[in-house]
Amino acid sequence: MITDLRFVNRALCSKFAPMKTIDQYNFSGKKALVRVDFNVPLDKTTFEVTDDTRIRASINSIKKILQDGGSVILMSHLGRPKEGPTEKYSLKHVVETLKTLLGRPVKFASDCMGTETEKEADSLKPGEVLLLENLRFYKEEEKGDETFAKNLAKLGDVYVNDAFGTAHRRHASTAVIAQYFHGNKLFGYVMANEVNNAERVLSNAQKPFTAITGGAKVSDKILIIEQLLLKVDHLIIGGGMAYTFFKAMGGETGSSLCENDKLDLANDILNKAKQLGVSIHLPMDSVIADGFSNEANHKITSSNAIPEGWMGLDIGPNAATEFAEVISRSKTILWNGPMGVFEMSNFENGTKKVAEAIVKATSLGAFSLIGGGDSAAAINKFGWGEKVSYVSTGGGALLEYIEGKKLPGVEMLLAE
Repeated sequence: MITDLRFVNRALCSKFAPMKTIDQYNFSGKKALVRVDFNVPLDKTTFEVTDDTRIRASINSIKKILQDGGSVILMSHLGRPKEGPTEKYSLKHVVETLKTLLGRPVKFASDCMGTETEKEADSLKPGEVLLLENLRFYKEEEKGDETFAKNLAKLGDVYVNDAFGTAHRRHASTAVIAQYFHGNKLFGYVMANEVNNAERVLSNAQKPFTAITGGAKVSDKILIIEQLLLKVDHLIIGGGMAYTFFKAMGGETGSSLCENDKLDLANDILNKAKQLGVSIHLPMDSVIADGFSNEANHKITSSNAIPEGWMGLDIGPNAATEFAEVISRSKTILWNGPMGVFEMSNFENGTKKVAEAIVKATSLGAFSLIGGGDSAAAINKFGWGEKVSYVSTGGGALLEYIEGKKLPGVEMLLAE
């Protein structure tokens, strides 16, 4: 596990106490209340876990506590239940997967608080694991209710936050609860690694530094683009958002996704990049289709000359080659957003080629951070998650961190 704290945000460290991780704590005889991110996809019929990435990410933290001789009380949310307890959002569905990954029994509490849950927590013996029911079955969780947080805090002796994916939310279990564990609140391995790797990119990037951004809309990525322009040497733009830039430059984009109200913004970005000496790379060609379907007719054309009735669904082969060449010369790489509709086999090639280039650059010594969300899904789809430097588990949280926003889940752990 990465516990080297050289890259921890210096602004945070000047304002708060240094990061304290679970490696700096002996859990012998202690009940550790651990916030994990078990918000995983489930099969709609069987409710079996279909992607255990987030559960696997937490295993090392849990094992460290158990090996010390502590017991573990796990709390998480799952989905977005609106009306209290809901079968499809019950965390009981992840118990079997968790048992398999841990290699030991896991107890399940049918509630996350109350007299019965307190009894179950009190009776835990060293080496035992208890998973609480979905926190979001209570509206107080997302409201950041202090009484709710205080009642959760009663269950453990020490608090560990290992849910970076929710660190940007000021929820009861991710931020508010920390105030009840003065001196006994810790970063789990996931949280520490996420902050460490983000800081390595933001504050200690080796040059050349290339950021790759994609996805649907410029408006979704404007804050991160503005921050990255101050740090990177190259900015690669793919996905649907690229067509807003082509339209802004006077190109024809057909029926491609385009934010017509953001054309001035796109031009501003291009001008700012030029002023800062940042090279922006847009896809010179695209794979276009006459419908949003894997079965649609498709062909390759110039990205600024897409005919009416056709839409860009992937970068073309020339763009993929150019992007790969830029990536190959990079020492630091941040990837956030696919190059096209990679979920469809006819439009996955651009994303795959970019992923392949990142893997190759990593093997030659580059540091590569995959920014969660669709980028993480893509790198894992192609089976290369272990061949890059780090795959973030928190897409939204990482974005906000890179944008320079304060993450309540991080700040509350650092606060005295």
